[in-house]
Amino acid sequence: MKDLAVKFRSFDRPSQLLMLNQFTINLGFYMLMPYLAGHLSANLALAGWAVGLILGVRNFSQQGMFLIGGTLADRLGYKPLIVAGCALRTGGFALLGLVDSVPALIIASAATGFAGALFNPAVRAYLAEDAGEERRVEAFALFNVFYQAGILLGPVVGLVLTSVAFQVTCLVAAAVFAVLTVLQIRSLPPRSRAKSDPAARTSIRQDWATAFGNRSFVLFALAMIGSYVLSFQVYLALPLEARRVGGPGVAGTTLVALLFAVSGGLAIAGQLRITAWCRHRWGPGRCLAVGLLFMGAAFLPPMLTAGATGDPAVSWVSLILSAALLALGTIVVFPFEMDTIVALSGGKLVATHYGLYNTVVGVGILLGNLLTGTALDVARNAGVPAAPWATLAVIGAGCAWCLRALDNAERLTPVTV
Repeated sequence: MKDLAVKFRSFDRPSQLLMLNQFTINLGFYMLMPYLAGHLSANLALAGWAVGLILGVRNFSQQGMFLIGGTLADRLGYKPLIVAGCALRTGGFALLGLVDSVPALIIASAATGFAGALFNPAVRAYLAEDAGEERRVEAFALFNVFYQAGILLGPVVGLVLTSVAFQVTCLVAAAVFAVLTVLQIRSLPPRSRAKSDPAARTSIRQDWATAFGNRSFVLFALAMIGSYVLSFQVYLALPLEARRVGGPGVAGTTLVALLFAVSGGLAIAGQLRITAWCRHRWGPGRCLAVGLLFMGAAFLPPMLTAGATGDPAVSWVSLILSAALLALGTIVVFPFEMDTIVALSGGKLVATHYGLYNTVVGVGILLGNLLTGTALDVARNAGVPAAPWATLAVIGAGCAWCLRALDNAERLTPVTV
């Protein structure tokens, strides 16, 4: 913790504020979202299709609108988009706790999603600019520590609040974002390349043409889709398998909680040291490839125990090991991934590039989750439960190979501004 504090103090105030903001953003988000589906189905007695629609609208309004948010950040400035996103999420979360009709819930869900599309690219672009080229990797490594801490603590706070009433959770989460909104207005200095970058005077269509026409960047985004499909399995495949192994009661819930604790705990404890170790020995391209190999290897333990019917402790250990390897891979990848996006943008239209990147991988997550969830059911019914896990491992190896190929072809080399 001492090293963490020293590193944190070494950054300028705007970067420090952005890191603390991200912790609070994730705290507010994850104290509510894990319990939303249960509230919709149990408390409001909505049909499964309605629950799926409401949750799907939230995901689409965020992942599908990242490009819009990034473009607006480059043209209007990073601070206004961060403030607007926090304010919109304040209203969205409050509305989720106050309404019970499907149309109103869809509006609230869309607002919370679009809020993320507004502030996420702006936050990352702001942090990249404030940290500077020499310290971007360090900044994003520390950023991920605060990011994971929010994910780890949020559900715990939400569990306590939801035990009182889900409406209380919604209103507290809304209050968190209301405080953040005021904090951004009062304390975050304006910062954007929109005022100094001649490209900002072009049309939106030209901005998008620049981003889509950046061949190295697009190839990188496509190669990284697999990493997001794999990392998202901590929310899909691993919890589903944990419920199967531990059952629907306390044991299954405990195992799911352990998976998240291992994932978040490793990031908080090891991110800075692991990033420094990798950076000292390898270039960004190799770091990305190694991280993807770890992420792919994470699915080998559950592959080996998928059909096990003996001691359940073996399955518990395999899932915890899987979560640990997946977290390790993500720890290695994240800072270099964020840095590479900025490098490939050439330092221009950075938020637009972040927005396009998140949109591309968001589509990949949607398709990947659909296929993974279907494959888990089909494979178990067909008597080959190991097949989906093997496929996920192959995806990791394939993405690692693609990244090494891009690196060898100098497609990940920073653009000279």
